Amino acid sequence: MAYYRAPGNVLDFTAPSGGVTAGLFYLIGAFVIFANVTAAEGEKFAGVTNGLFTDVVKATGSAWTEGAKIYWDNGNSRFTTSASGNTLVGFAAEAAASGDTTGSVYLTGQAV
Repeated sequence: MAYYRAPGNVLDFTAPSGGVTAGLFYLIGAFVIFANVTAAEGEKFAGVTNGLFTDVVKATGSAWTEGAKIYWDNGNSRFTTSASGNTLVGFAAEAAASGDTTGSVYLTGQAV
């Protein structure tokens, strides 16, 4: 029998190689998560899987429009509108100019 446990927007993950730093994003399996705490490799930590995040690191060179698909560029640890080699994770929550280095994203809770 299944039981409801929690809403699921914060889950426990195992820190990957190199550990995690609070306030940064990481790709773990099919999740791009926001680390709530700093944890060493192999330690359990709380990771936020979905919701609205502001002032995230944005790739420069392309403007974001509200509702644009947003991808995680794992190699450069930033969000982008470029699909090539990246993981679809959410949508732009507001517009951002091409020269902006930060933006606002809504993470859907899973790589799509």
